[in-house]
Amino acid sequence: MPKYHSKDLRKGRFSEANRIYHITTTTYDRRPWFKDFKNGRMLVERLQNEQARADTLAYVVMPDHLHWLMQLKAGTQLAKVVQNIKKISASKINQSLGRTGKIWQSGYYDHALRKEEDIQSIARYIVANPLRAGLVTEIGQYPLWDAKWL
Repeated sequence: MPKYHSKDLRKGRFSEANRIYHITTTTYDRRPWFKDFKNGRMLVERLQNEQARADTLAYVVMPDHLHWLMQLKAGTQLAKVVQNIKKISASKINQSLGRTGKIWQSGYYDHALRKEEDIQSIARYIVANPLRAGLVTEIGQYPLWDAKWL
């Protein structure tokens, strides 16, 4: 399997108003910052504060990464939204922990959904991540997820 660098992920990336994107981003060195519920809630609050730029359709905050299904609003750049989420959440988490340093890995993966893709199925797949990872036996046991339809 070829190795990709974050700059490779940006090739061909563009922002399209009203497009639905599945974003995945990981923590620096895959450190499980979000195993701590308080840190996870800081990230969730940041997602909620981005509503002016992106409608959150579903998300799950895993111990070392985020899956976010969102619809980009007009006049908004995808990269800026993700950068804002990562920058502000990292600042808040570092401040809370009394530390400095990286929280997030640079870059992110995005998948622009096609019209024929079943958005609700993708949302279910996203929120079922804790089940597949063996963190819980029922999704209701996991505190850091939400979906518009569930």
